[in-house]
Amino acid sequence: MRNGIACAGNWIVDIVHSIDAWPQKSDLVRINHEATGVGGGAANVILDLAAFQTGLPLYAVGLIGTDTHAEICKTACTAANVDMRWLRQTPHHPTAHTQVMNVPGDSRTFFYHPGANDALGEADIPIEAIAAQNTKVFYLGYPNLLATLDAVDSNGETPAARILSRARAAGMITCVDLVSAATPHFAETVKAILPHTDYLFLNEIEASRATHRAEIPPDDRARLLEAATALQAQGAKTVILHTGILALWLEETALWSTPDPIDPAEILSPVGAGDAFCAGIIYGIHENWSAEAALHLGHRAAAAALKSVTASEGIPPLAALI
Repeated sequence: MRNGIACAGNWIVDIVHSIDAWPQKSDLVRINHEATGVGGGAANVILDLAAFQTGLPLYAVGLIGTDTHAEICKTACTAANVDMRWLRQTPHHPTAHTQVMNVPGDSRTFFYHPGANDALGEADIPIEAIAAQNTKVFYLGYPNLLATLDAVDSNGETPAARILSRARAAGMITCVDLVSAATPHFAETVKAILPHTDYLFLNEIEASRATHRAEIPPDDRARLLEAATALQAQGAKTVILHTGILALWLEETALWSTPDPIDPAEILSPVGAGDAFCAGIIYGIHENWSAEAALHLGHRAAAAALKSVTASEGIPPLAALI
């Protein structure tokens, strides 16, 4: 009986600055509040899962430096009782970090230093050892923000695709979470991993980039379904496409879901909301919940994330979300 979730990929320290408005070029804006927290796909999802306090085995997988930011990542994992045996350190690259400019109720902008994330390679992710712990779910986030794993070879394959293929072969469910990065080979990188992906998580921006489509409005169900269907045709078993106002679960049939409304005054930052949505659904997948139940938890977790400045600090125990 498999049990547990491994989260591999991006480990980042987010320094979140809350500002009143985005300044004009060469202008000055006052920072009203600053908060530091752990971010990145793998980090956010595993810390959100830990915040649910369900007792599931959780394994951190990735590459960080040996600097102060690395200590922030390790401290967060220790506090959350996350297993760090596969969170490796390197003296050759700094821990990835991001300066996040957050305008409450409006938008956030990221200035990202990739550091060790770009150096994370196939050899740093021991799939067979992870599977040997009877781990049930293997999550990877984010393709297109992991330079070494994203490299497309002459056969259209990537190291990330090989990792996911091995994870499936070892008996784990594969979940992949995309990121809204404007990389030149976005669609090609995604295409390589789709045949090895059981559950693909993405938003409307990523859906348009992954399918070479024009920008898709967040409420355009026809175009969202069209993009999700195209990604499924390229190999993804299940596509879970979320926007700020609705979500689509596409497996054999299309299931639409909308979150409960939230008072805009309660929203402190959208940083991490998508990852919280992903964490909620991954927990549902691990527990063999219905798509409806998993989507409900995902929406509730995302709403909780919106009410805090950093990515995971606002996530409550599972009992408060279901």
